[in-house]
Amino acid sequence: MERPGAGGINSSECENVSREKETSEEFEANAMDSLIDMPFATIDIKDCGITDVPHTNLERSKENERISKDQIKKRKKKQKDYQPNYFLSIPITNKEITRGIKILQNAIIQQDKQLAKAMTSDGSFHITLLVMQLLSEDEVNIGIGALLELKPFIEEILQGKQLILPFQGIDTFGNQVGFVKLAEGDHVNSLLEIAEAAKRTFQEKGILAGENRSFKPHLTFMKLSKAPWLRKKGVKKIDPEFYEKFISHRFGEEMVHRIDLCSMLKKKQSNGYYHCESSVVIGELESPSSTVLQRYRQDIPSWPSGKKPIGLRDLINEALRRERMSLKSKVKQIKELLLKPETQARIRRELFEGRSVNNSNQGNQVDFSTTLT
Repeated sequence: MERPGAGGINSSECENVSREKETSEEFEANAMDSLIDMPFATIDIKDCGITDVPHTNLERSKENERISKDQIKKRKKKQKDYQPNYFLSIPITNKEITRGIKILQNAIIQQDKQLAKAMTSDGSFHITLLVMQLLSEDEVNIGIGALLELKPFIEEILQGKQLILPFQGIDTFGNQVGFVKLAEGDHVNSLLEIAEAAKRTFQEKGILAGENRSFKPHLTFMKLSKAPWLRKKGVKKIDPEFYEKFISHRFGEEMVHRIDLCSMLKKKQSNGYYHCESSVVIGELESPSSTVLQRYRQDIPSWPSGKKPIGLRDLINEALRRERMSLKSKVKQIKELLLKPETQARIRRELFEGRSVNNSNQGNQVDFSTTLT
């Protein structure tokens, strides 16, 4: 028998090596088949690297830029179509101020009777806090909600103090709009803060509000635009000589007690003031209830020279007047409804049907009792 030399390989070892080689080739082939079945089999290895990331980001960036441009276009279109039709108003209720303005207006009219049509009516005197566009009933309701949300911001700004606005002097906007000026003081900063808070609150609700020009509180007493025909007659500006005697006149002080959401276009109220959608009360006067009035009566003696708070009586009278007007309006609507022929016919029909039913029921009751007996 031949002895194997050193390093020799017998037949059984050759078979094992051959079998292991076949198994390895078979596994490799199966692995390749599995890879071929995967969805990314046709992608080259280099395609899976990071070389595609900048390209993807570039496409995403272009898409975002396109969306941004579309949004800017839409915003510009909205701004182009922006026509304010509502505003926040601080009504002027102090009779001293309104009397002074009336004297001013009459003095101007005496110098040029044509300007009578350019004057602001008594009941319309106000300070515009913010203008806005509300195009539907839903948007009006959103505006009312924004006004209610504004109140705590105002209270935070005022810190429990009353906001009193003193009016002194006359000025114009380009000799086209005449207004009584608000005197300088800390009250101006408070009013500016309230105006800014109002703008922010309404815009956060998605309402188009505010103007490009900076807010300048003023009390308008005349506008040439109210009478466009004046231009044809040669009246192109408000002559400063018309109001020179009132250039430093003190008109009085208004204690701010209310902010209204008013319509520019709807029919005005019977007292000349704008149609009001909603209001918030500023300061302590939440309503003209007996408890509130009692609190103010207790405070009155502490005022200098026994003077009452400015605008308090006017506020109470205005609240009572509104209640009366509301009740009168409802009674009028009921009367008009009852006078309509179709309403009267319906009432007669329902009364007749009611009597018939009652008679029928009475008859049925008799029949039942007869049956039971």
